[in-house]
Amino acid sequence: MRILDPHIHMTSRTTDDYEAMHAAGVRAVVEPAFWLGQPRTNVGSFVDYFDGLLGWERFRAAQYGIAHHATIALNPKEANDPRCTGVLDLLPRWLVKDGVVAVGETGFDSMTDDERSVFVRQLELAGEHDLPVLVHTPHRDKAAGTRVTLDLVRQVGVPVERVLVDHLNETTVDLVADSGCWTGFSIYPDTKMDEHRMVRLLAERGLDRVLVNSAADWGRSDPLTTARTGRAMLAAGFSDDDVDRVLWRNPIAFYGQSGRLMLPDDVAAAAEPGGTARPVARSFAGAYEGNSVLRGERATAGA
Repeated sequence: MRILDPHIHMTSRTTDDYEAMHAAGVRAVVEPAFWLGQPRTNVGSFVDYFDGLLGWERFRAAQYGIAHHATIALNPKEANDPRCTGVLDLLPRWLVKDGVVAVGETGFDSMTDDERSVFVRQLELAGEHDLPVLVHTPHRDKAAGTRVTLDLVRQVGVPVERVLVDHLNETTVDLVADSGCWTGFSIYPDTKMDEHRMVRLLAERGLDRVLVNSAADWGRSDPLTTARTGRAMLAAGFSDDDVDRVLWRNPIAFYGQSGRLMLPDDVAAAAEPGGTARPVARSFAGAYEGNSVLRGERATAGA
């Protein structure tokens, strides 16, 4: 089983998680920028955080044979805080960097006017930087928020095939699928979707433009729910090729539109044809900015 987890917050996970993910088949991840769990007090907090996503976290993942990518944005929750919104002027600094494969997470949290204006600006930035967009749908009044989301995508003029609308469920999937946008589903132990509901949706709706992720933030979550979904698909009668399409080829097809996927050498050749991914050969031996997680002569996983 090959897995590219298209939405997982590895900053909140341990190195044990990386090791378990590699053992389960995860060979690449996309980590969307999100909030810290408590309010940021200044724009400088974002500067260090974004640099960490593209530097230290990529280094840390590589020790376990996993290619780490990021999406960059001011997230919807912090779009309501005037101490944070100044980062919008700085985002282009990171949106041009290798391994940044989309603008995101952007969208709505509480459906405020501030969130709307920040969302529109970040949709515009995606167009200016020729990047796809990862959209967060609100936790409350999700159907109404999804409708507004799709209206704004149309108004700004972002091509629907370059938009992934995430955190969907049975009540919102039709809205997004009918729009032509990609549909994203977070698989959680208690909330959002579980793997069995996901398999039923796949059986009913098919596999086109569907991404399944673990999200795996600081709360009760599990970075192996993508693998569990794959196993549940097989148990329900889906083929190995079906699983590979949902967990590997679909996320490559979406994020490959950025032209910046950096897959490990041993899996890059298996990416969708058309140049959507390129192998990256680089050494992560030693330390990153004076810091090391190698703890001696430990070999990189998968080497």
